[in-house]
Amino acid sequence: MADVHYLSQEGLDKLKKDLAEALAQRPVISAAIAEAREKGDLSENAEYESAREAQGLCRISATARK
Repeated sequence: MADVHYLSQEGLDKLKKDLAEALAQRPVISAAIAEAREKGDLSENAEYESAREAQGLCRISATARK
């Protein structure tokens, strides 16, 4: 059974804003992953690892706010 969380209108507005920002970051992160992937060997590509980590954090953030 789901827990019930009561929010003020201000709190709800903040969560909606945070969700919109997290979802807006998805294309930016995807582009960074694609760019890093083009650079070749992914096993030693710090930019790729960083972009993938950011993608995971964005996904977690967006999922938590839905």
